[in-house]
Amino acid sequence: MATTKTLKNQLQAKNNASQQPSTVQTLKGLLASPTLKKRFEDILDKRAPQFMTSIVNLYSSEKTLQKCEPMSVISSAMVAATLDLPVDKNLGYAWIVPYGNQAQFQLGYKGYIQLALRTSQYRAINVIEVYEGQLKRWNPLTEELELDFEAKESDKVIGYAGFFELTNGFRKTVYWTREQIEAHRKKYSKSDFGWKNDFDAMAKKTVLKSLLSKWGILSIEMQNAFNEDEKEVDTKEVKDITSEVQEAEYIEAEAFEVPMEEEPSVEGNAQSFEQESFDIK
Repeated sequence: MATTKTLKNQLQAKNNASQQPSTVQTLKGLLASPTLKKRFEDILDKRAPQFMTSIVNLYSSEKTLQKCEPMSVISSAMVAATLDLPVDKNLGYAWIVPYGNQAQFQLGYKGYIQLALRTSQYRAINVIEVYEGQLKRWNPLTEELELDFEAKESDKVIGYAGFFELTNGFRKTVYWTREQIEAHRKKYSKSDFGWKNDFDAMAKKTVLKSLLSKWGILSIEMQNAFNEDEKEVDTKEVKDITSEVQEAEYIEAEAFEVPMEEEPSVEGNAQSFEQESFDIK
């Protein structure tokens, strides 16, 4: 049975905890600071409030992100804002991924497609899962890929195929087996966060990123996106965008109350592997 002293200590600890602002409140307070609000408004204009709302919604719904420093989450979201990509995890254009107590921006495969289409240099671009039974032949030298979509035997994904065609007629096709994807993940992935949440999305991103970085036409915007996607977590960088934010804003800012609006949906150098041509009877 708990003693009176124990109960008193527990109650005191609870009271002390309730007096401390939660990480969500801290993030809202930071977003309410005039400096950060202006930064987002300069980038997104009238869409800034809605984008900032999506940051709060994402942070509130992700317990793992709440373990990260709020400013690192905002800094990552700022990168997505400069690329005009939503951070809603359900859309898959851009992700904010936790690495210990720091968050980092990651581009989703739909984000790569979106940025490619903005260049007006791509007539077609896509990446898909290949299921057991669908693959008939793949020759990596001639890039002859033969798939029979009607021959699907199960929901088991055996590989991923990427393709694009430029407006000048140049075409490129690649195929990665699931084993190649796994080898790439183990060698290069800095976090399993994305892979655990949506393996197929991360695999398609890997294939598409490799395809575009080696053979595609990259705009300045796409090059910046590639660099941000590969950037290592740097605590100093996280603090850069807050250089003008006063300490009082950091501590005493009121919680940022935002309207709960829905985010509008947006339409719209991996390691190479030795591959052998093969036929499946």
